[in-house]
Amino acid sequence: MKNTPFENIQKRIDSAAQILKLDSHITKLLLTPENIVEKTLEVETSKGKKSFPAYRVQFNNARGPYKGGIRFHHEADLDEVSALAAGMAIKCSVVGIPLGGAKGGVTINPKEYTEADLEQVSRAFAREMAPYLGVDKDIPAPDVYTNGQTMAWMLDEYEKVIGKNEPGMITGKPIVLGGSLGRDTATAQGGVYVLHTYLEKVEGGVKPKKIVIQGLGNAGGVAAEILHKAGHSIIGVSDSTGGVWSDAGFDPALVMKNKEEGKKLGEGLKLNSVTNEELLLLPCDVLVVAALDNQLREDNAGQVKAKIVLELANGPTTPEADKIFESKGIVVIPDVLANAGGVTVSYFEWVQNRQQYYWSLTEVQEKLKVIMVDSLHEVMNYQKKYMSSLRGAAYLLAVHRLYEAMRLRGRK
Repeated sequence: MKNTPFENIQKRIDSAAQILKLDSHITKLLLTPENIVEKTLEVETSKGKKSFPAYRVQFNNARGPYKGGIRFHHEADLDEVSALAAGMAIKCSVVGIPLGGAKGGVTINPKEYTEADLEQVSRAFAREMAPYLGVDKDIPAPDVYTNGQTMAWMLDEYEKVIGKNEPGMITGKPIVLGGSLGRDTATAQGGVYVLHTYLEKVEGGVKPKKIVIQGLGNAGGVAAEILHKAGHSIIGVSDSTGGVWSDAGFDPALVMKNKEEGKKLGEGLKLNSVTNEELLLLPCDVLVVAALDNQLREDNAGQVKAKIVLELANGPTTPEADKIFESKGIVVIPDVLANAGGVTVSYFEWVQNRQQYYWSLTEVQEKLKVIMVDSLHEVMNYQKKYMSSLRGAAYLLAVHRLYEAMRLRGRK
């Protein structure tokens, strides 16, 4: 029986704790959520009165307030949200920002409801979770099928509950409500900074690469655009409906235009069709996984032909696939580093809200680059010290930082 996503991340945290020789009590604290909130949202929708399970999992605030997104998804459940919350604690620790981990979810298929329905669900979530949220307590953000508008509704409802303005209680907001410039491209931009820095470190420079991208959402679509403009050859892309490829490469903007217009990705373009599973197996230099979790597994990892896997999605590679990649010499730049640009700029937004002083896009991107580059260097130092994979090194770095914060607080 395969592990759940939460069991997978617990396994990685436990492995790091054992290598660092932490005692069993500290390890248990690192593996256990500090707070689990479960609610049922009763909402009057266009389909009548509906009940939606809702979750908020808070995971280790030794380094700062809890931080993490809220997703609206029909498969959202407590295990998935717990795994993502643990991942956020690790991610914030890897990049050295003073925040803990959290995640929220509502079990709903947003495609089946109107925008007015989703507003009511968003407001209900904010009302029910208000006692557990706050600028110094837990700061949500967008995730799967939520966006700046969702955050605006939640902010408005939360402020009604507490009776004052508190823009820093949530990030990923529209600019006019205190959002940060650069937040919409941060996950992709941060991942590209890490990839380019890695190539500079191991190859002595950034040479054009053949790149395949699974997932054309906010992270994958923006990454395709940035990488194409940087001179790389995008040879394959996909979304939930399937993908297209051409070994000669193509401008991903043409495919994105089709997607935005509701057409098939390759419609009117001289590109080959491919399934999502087949796309993962195309020969390339860099495979960017930017869709959902559990995409690279024991059953397909042996057929992956990429030299580098860049994880912009959360949890796309199972521990079993990691072992196969290590044996094949495939480098995985892990999610807890590669996609941490999003939470880093969310942190910038929180700082700007608290100061009521806002930065230019150039300032945001410069600060983001410093953090992403420095974090990769730290991870690679741990990789060398412990003779581990990049993922193993990232977890060792994160767990060590969390342990130090817990030790200094007397949590032992």
